Amino acid sequence: MISDNNIKGLVLCGGLSTRMQQDKSQIAYHGKPQWQYLHDLLKTFLPEVYLSCRPEQEFPGCDNLIPDSVMGAGPSSGLLSAYAAYPDAAWLVLACDLPLISEHSIAYLLNNRDERKAATAFLSPFNFSPEPLITIWEPAALAALESEFRQGKNCPRKTLLKVEVEILKNPYSTEQFNANTPDEMKDAMDKIN
Repeated sequence: MISDNNIKGLVLCGGLSTRMQQDKSQIAYHGKPQWQYLHDLLKTFLPEVYLSCRPEQEFPGCDNLIPDSVMGAGPSSGLLSAYAAYPDAAWLVLACDLPLISEHSIAYLLNNRDERKAATAFLSPFNFSPEPLITIWEPAALAALESEFRQGKNCPRKTLLKVEVEILKNPYSTEQFNANTPDEMKDAMDKIN
């Protein structure tokens, strides 16, 4: 476990899951809801792990919730709500639609973190730009995201392209697969089983 209490874990669960047609955070790829799988995975490494969620969402057994306090759409709301709650913290962020992510990717990300840069992110094998939702966001990156958000720009990836980022090629890049539709959910289930 990382003893540095300046880095916290954040599982982004507040999306509307429109394309999936059901709450992605509740899908049980690993015999438990995805939010719990990711929470437990991050707890292996970090002493504090939070769930970012909409105010009306419920996660039985989890008290570390950060309801969206920044109104807007998409993952920026969750990231900025976490930043508002703990402005001095770095956040290891995971989106809840990552069914294949494991301790291998998390350990690699943490072991290669560069605190001198605004963020440490994996290179997306799909679009070859920084993957904002498997990233360690340092306070400087979150301040940049907040500035962009206030200007009406709501894209974490574009923020990462404007700050200094340690970009890593994940040796376990297949774990970066996002499941956003029922067909992708089935593909993930087939790969896990």
